[in-house]
Amino acid sequence: MVFTPCLLRTPRPGGGELIRLGHPLLDAYLDLVTARARPNTVIATAFDLKVFFTVVGRDPVEVTVSDVLAFIKAQREPRHGAKVVRIEDGEQGLSARTIKRRLASIAGLYEYLIIRGDTAVAQNPVPRGLAVRRPGQRAVRGVPLIRAPRTLPRVIDPVQADAFVAALRTRRDRAMVEAMLLGGLRRCEVLGLRLGDVRPGESRLFVAEGKGGHQRIVPVSQRFFATLGGYLDEERPEVAIDDHVFVVLKGPRRGQPLSAAGLDEIVSGARRRAGIEQLTCHQLRHTCFTRLREAGMALEAIQAQAGHRSIESTRIYLHLANDWLAEEYRRASEAIDAQGIGDDSRDLVDDSGEY
Repeated sequence: MVFTPCLLRTPRPGGGELIRLGHPLLDAYLDLVTARARPNTVIATAFDLKVFFTVVGRDPVEVTVSDVLAFIKAQREPRHGAKVVRIEDGEQGLSARTIKRRLASIAGLYEYLIIRGDTAVAQNPVPRGLAVRRPGQRAVRGVPLIRAPRTLPRVIDPVQADAFVAALRTRRDRAMVEAMLLGGLRRCEVLGLRLGDVRPGESRLFVAEGKGGHQRIVPVSQRFFATLGGYLDEERPEVAIDDHVFVVLKGPRRGQPLSAAGLDEIVSGARRRAGIEQLTCHQLRHTCFTRLREAGMALEAIQAQAGHRSIESTRIYLHLANDWLAEEYRRASEAIDAQGIGDDSRDLVDDSGEY
């Protein structure tokens, strides 16, 4: 049976969106994802499934392992005849991270169908990895199906940061950027701030809509609160339709909450005016934690500030903070030098008496 999905987004009466793909099994799975994940995750999952079934063209209960492997191959092919390759992995198709995320969405669907027990799906067609056999042992899943390169995030230096902030045109824009650059907030967390979340007396913000639905309270520099106060006193329209902190300042949407696309446009415009080649909202967040680590902030404190569930997600800032690594190496090398490393020239003579 040939199946071609169609992604439909319709407003819910009580707010939010109803996401549908036009197949009862897929729509039931999206209902489950909606109950346990954030709206952006639901949309991303629906899009991943749409792409998969558009390429495969089969009913969900007819999909095989061969279909999944063919999908991986199709995703790695150049997009629309592109000849440019990525520096990080030399590939022309979609990045390994994107393919892994799509496979995770597909695997999640089939785990759900197996648990239901009322479909013809008996096993998950998405392989967990490639089997390897060691001497004297049975084959085990030891090789990842898709190996994604582990790359460090990009950050901007203090000179670029100052130039970028100077290129922003309003106090609102500067306050949003400072929330990311000084407090490490995510883009969605900045846009989700409500007036009641701002605690200037404590120099802290309450993040009510963090990643994964997790909440946290984070300290932010007084510099941010000074900028925010100027925006609230002089720029924020009195006609704002709700209590979102950051709203549109002019035009037909004046007073409505600022969108993610709007914030991205603000950042892109300031980046061009500042002469910075590449800069995103998430780079501002990475820059914040890198500077905090370089200033000596404990890794566990950065984890709490960032809202990371695992300390492993925070460890990248050890690599980004060059001063920390250089200082640790200096201490270790000085200790080795103090002990002596056997620099007698006789240590360089081999058994033949030659160097």
